[in-house]
Amino acid sequence: MPRRARLVLPNVPLHLIQRGNNRQACFFADADYRVYLAWLAEHADANGCRVHAYVLMSNHVHLLISVDEAGSPGALMKALGQQYVQYVNRRYGRSGTLWEGRFRSCLIQQEMYLLICQRYIELNPVRAGMVQEPAQYQWSSYRGNAEGCADPILRPHPLYSGMAEDAGERQRVYRSLFDDALAPERVNALRKATNGNFALGDLAFTEQAAAALGRRVVPDTPGRPPKTK
Repeated sequence: MPRRARLVLPNVPLHLIQRGNNRQACFFADADYRVYLAWLAEHADANGCRVHAYVLMSNHVHLLISVDEAGSPGALMKALGQQYVQYVNRRYGRSGTLWEGRFRSCLIQQEMYLLICQRYIELNPVRAGMVQEPAQYQWSSYRGNAEGCADPILRPHPLYSGMAEDAGERQRVYRSLFDDALAPERVNALRKATNGNFALGDLAFTEQAAAALGRRVVPDTPGRPPKTK
C-alpha cells in the first residue's frame, strides 16, 4: 500500500515529530544536543523553514515550523537527519540507521492550535517527569519564547509576535498560558493528526486545505462511503 503523501502548504504551520529507531535513544550526551541544534538552525534557514518551537527528547524530536515551499520540510529533515546520523556513527563507533524512517507531521490551523502546539512541545519534558517546570529543560524553545533568552533557531510566528508589542510583555503573556493545563481533547487531537499525517483545525480550515492540496486531509468517517466526483 503506497504511503500517504505529506500535507504541506506554504506558510501554514506544521507540527512534526521524528523518533529514534524502535524508540531507542538518539541523543547520548550534551554535545549531541548542541550539534543537532546548530545544524537545525543552519538547515532550517537553508531550506526555507522557520522554526517556532522545538524540543529534543532523548529518543525523539518535536518541531513546529512554517515553510516557504511544499518540499521544504522533507529537505530540512533529510539534510539534518543524514548529517546527524553520520556524526553519531563516527562519535560512537556505530553503523546503520538511527531514525524511525519517515517523520510524522500535521498541518496546524494557527488560530486554533498554534499556541497549543507550542505549549505541547515545550511541556514534553514536564509530562515525561524529567523536570518540574519547562524552563528547567535546556533543550527546548521555552526559554527563548517565554523568557527572551537568545536563541538563533527561533523565528517567531506572527501570532506569537502579535500577543504584545513589547517583548517583555509578550513573554509574560506567553508564560501565563502555561498556568492552565492543556485540554486532554486538544492534546489527543494533536497526537492523532500528527501520527496520521492529517490537518488539524475547524471545518473551514480542513476544507480549504483539501481544496488547495486536491486530496483528503482528515480521517475517513467510519461507515461512510468516500465521496466520488
